[in-house]
Amino acid sequence: MRKMTMLAATALVASAAATALAAPAMAGSPDGKWQVKVLGSAVLPDGKIDKIKSIDAGTTLGGTLATLDAVGTKANDNVVPTLAVEYFFTKTFSVETICCFTQHHVSGTGDIAGAGLVDHVLILPATATAKAHLDTGTPFKPYVGAGPAWFFVFDEKPGETARALGVDRVKMSNKLGFALQAGMDIAINDKGLGLSLDAKKYWVKPTASFYAGDDLALKTRHDLDPWVLSAGVSYRF
Repeated sequence: MRKMTMLAATALVASAAATALAAPAMAGSPDGKWQVKVLGSAVLPDGKIDKIKSIDAGTTLGGTLATLDAVGTKANDNVVPTLAVEYFFTKTFSVETICCFTQHHVSGTGDIAGAGLVDHVLILPATATAKAHLDTGTPFKPYVGAGPAWFFVFDEKPGETARALGVDRVKMSNKLGFALQAGMDIAINDKGLGLSLDAKKYWVKPTASFYAGDDLALKTRHDLDPWVLSAGVSYRF
């Protein structure tokens, strides 16, 4: 099932990329219906534990954590390429879909500071937002948006510390979340070329399940809640 989801996501990115590559052959316009953006994005997640849902003190991991007072987690930041495709229904209303892959690891804080808990978490934050644009009559057009985001998680592995404590498998859940965004499109000519600045705040709470053999040693819910700050070029046609 996860392989099928990965293939579907890859097909979506490939399709959008083909649209972006074909766009220069079409007549560009700052008032076109379609806009494609290629961005660089800083993904800045939180990753702290929101709730310990279960803990098995009979396992090495669970027994170790049960003796500690301050157990927390954090996820590392990353910078990734991002592709966005947008359709304008009117000058002031559009719908945009954003896609990228970002890789992270989860480490401990507090009494387990620096502990490697989860490695190589690959996340696809598939996002669709409805956007309201302010037509200023100038090349500078600010906007705000909001919409759902489905976080697909792939290829997660136990970190070094988790493995040392008997964990041989970790699973993070796919999860539906919500995103708010704000930004600005800046036209740089009358051929559809422009610049884009964008900031998104996500709210999403996936769970992480740590297994020692067939035993569920630990299950936690996390405030992933990343900021995604992007800048790049756009083409509207």
